[in-house]
Amino acid sequence: MRQTLIVVGAAIIRDGHVLAAQRAEPERLRGLWEFPGGKTEPGETPAQALVRECREELGVTVRAGEQIGADVPFPAPSDGHTRPAVLRLLGAELLTGEPRALEHREVRWVPAEGLRDLDWMPADIPFLAELTPLLQTHESPS
Repeated sequence: MRQTLIVVGAAIIRDGHVLAAQRAEPERLRGLWEFPGGKTEPGETPAQALVRECREELGVTVRAGEQIGADVPFPAPSDGHTRPAVLRLLGAELLTGEPRALEHREVRWVPAEGLRDLDWMPADIPFLAELTPLLQTHESPS
């Protein structure tokens, strides 16, 4: 069996909100929400992939941080994927730029209390419980 493919997601947190991105493609996933990111390329670390994907998808520069939660396995290989894959969520610090939906329908800053209001991709859902306390500790003082 081939090595597991690591798909990285970015938990970009700002003022108690995390950035969520609404998928545009493929059609069957259009409208679902996810953490921006993508597949690691051969020879690339998950942190390097996260930085590249955020530049390509959002037009921003980020610094990859610590992993949040455990890897979440994707369903059995399908859709042309021939090896198992997992989603790994990494914290990410926004260094430059303001996120734009370059490959998504929309991007949105979501507070802890709004996380469950979005229709998330199944692999992203397990991270919501892990993110809630992180968002609450990053809230701006009133």
